[in-house]
Amino acid sequence: MKRDVAAVLAFCASLGFVFGAARDARAASTATNAPAPASPPAEPSESSPKRSLPNYDGRKPEPTSFGDIALWIPRVLLSPFYLVAEFGLREPLGLAIPAAERAGVPQTLYDFFLFGPDHRAGFIPIAFVDFGFRPSVGVYAFWDDAFARGQDLRVHGSTSGSDWLAGTLTDRIRFNNTDSLTLELSSIHRPDHAFFGLGSDSRQQEISRYGATLYGASAAFDLAWSRTVRIGSAVGVHSESFYPGHFGSDPSLEARSASGAFPIPPGFAGYTAATSKLSASVDTRAPRPAPGSGVRVEADSELGTDIRQASGARYLHYGGTAVGFLDLNGRNRVLSLALTTLFSDPLGGTPVPFTELVTLGGPGPMRGFYPGRLVDRSAAVATVKYRWPIWVWLDGSLQVATGNVFDRHLENFSVDRFRLSSAIGIESVGSRDSSFELLFGIGSETFDHGAQIDSFRFLVGSNHGF
Repeated sequence: MKRDVAAVLAFCASLGFVFGAARDARAASTATNAPAPASPPAEPSESSPKRSLPNYDGRKPEPTSFGDIALWIPRVLLSPFYLVAEFGLREPLGLAIPAAERAGVPQTLYDFFLFGPDHRAGFIPIAFVDFGFRPSVGVYAFWDDAFARGQDLRVHGSTSGSDWLAGTLTDRIRFNNTDSLTLELSSIHRPDHAFFGLGSDSRQQEISRYGATLYGASAAFDLAWSRTVRIGSAVGVHSESFYPGHFGSDPSLEARSASGAFPIPPGFAGYTAATSKLSASVDTRAPRPAPGSGVRVEADSELGTDIRQASGARYLHYGGTAVGFLDLNGRNRVLSLALTTLFSDPLGGTPVPFTELVTLGGPGPMRGFYPGRLVDRSAAVATVKYRWPIWVWLDGSLQVATGNVFDRHLENFSVDRFRLSSAIGIESVGSRDSSFELLFGIGSETFDHGAQIDSFRFLVGSNHGF
């Protein structure tokens, strides 16, 4: 995100300078070389025919396409949100940016937050609010080409008090424009994680809280096999310990379990997992600003072993997603349909730790639900999403998803057990390290329980997955 913001600030400042200089030059030229008043033009003859407008570009009018017609459907459905984005965001920005340019604000901020000979280093204050969880503030710092050309350092740090701390240190080594090796150290300590029980029938009113302390280290290699094919591999180790959590009046996981709502989940005594991961993706879309039509298919698998205990769990986590994208008018107004299946299987007699099971909600599929809202051995989700550009570095998005978690290998799969999730928001584009997002989402009960809306989610801020 830092490069997007910095580029916008620099562009605004330079654009204001160029226009200002051109305006001053025109004014000076007018003052010193003012031409003599021209004589009034002769009145046109009443018999002179009116000249038709010339076709300056020599092109025929473009025919109406299917996309032009189909685009009216989301335009009508999303008109309230368009009005908010247009008059609540675009118009205010259109007034604020020129005023900021004239006052030199973009260049001042750019020079304050970014420094070095080529502004290759800097920091950005960040904040994140996800209602139903503790808000956090922090800083994101970066240093491109740090100690060698192609080495990029990233640091994220966030806090919400002495009992809520999170940090990540990332060292990415770029071998070229497409391949990289990423080394990462991370630590998270927070008391407000949410748990609702396992299974497709878990209920929102049975929310509980648990605290967790995580330490992790990983090394990941990302290779571009071709323009459309990418392969990734990673190895790592992470240790998780759990303790009674708290947030507002919500009971701890242990207290809720003692009331009979659900049993203590597997792995709650803590574990240390050594993991190896392999992933692959095929994406036929060209980079923006090219039209966004295409297909993306991705699959990944992760093998984990609890090395803290001799009889610890061994598990295999795997899944995939297939997405079709249709750019409705060739200007990155993209409608997509995604189908996702996820699985988590024990390799032996010890159950998979609950934090390593399939999870829906939060940053994953079905974003209208809380993080950790739906947890079990497998999941199936279908998501329809519409995304459109609203500013230089911001996109609007609207998505509707249906699906749920299920027992092993979708064993109790049934459409009656599906839930609905819907979310609308604004998200930044261009950075894979940190992003700004504003989102409002809702989630429902299962269809066989009437699909009543029982979950509301609102978040805003810059986040790195904490």
